[in-house]
Amino acid sequence: MKKIISKSVIETENIAEKISSFLKGDEVIALFGDLGAGKTAFTRGLARGLGFCDGVSSPTFAIINEYNARYSIYHFDMYRIKSEDDLYSTGYYDYLHNGIVVIEWSENIEEYLEKDCIKISLSYGKKENEREIKIYGMEEYEDFIS
Repeated sequence: MKKIISKSVIETENIAEKISSFLKGDEVIALFGDLGAGKTAFTRGLARGLGFCDGVSSPTFAIINEYNARYSIYHFDMYRIKSEDDLYSTGYYDYLHNGIVVIEWSENIEEYLEKDCIKISLSYGKKENEREIKIYGMEEYEDFIS
């Protein structure tokens, strides 16, 4: 597990952008964190690192946003998903292994996540704009991520 302290939204985006350079194109990235913790900012940096520079926003009402970048990015919001039937209705399983799947509110579907997914926890730090980012599942790259 790699732990990083981000001091701003821009730093959070830059950390995600750096992580994007290690992706192969078929990963599942499960984001965990409270409202406003930085999940969408993280996704924005990841997408930018993969060459997508248009707007990235939380797919709260659409459930999924698709971004065409170096790899296809499928950005899910699982906030309202309460059961496996709900998850199935999102089309989630159809997107696995067809691009990078980024999931906000992974807490709601944790039992259905791929065993080898990358888990990223974002939480509020001690100062106003500070965030603590914990990265699980990228151990081989920990020395290169800061």
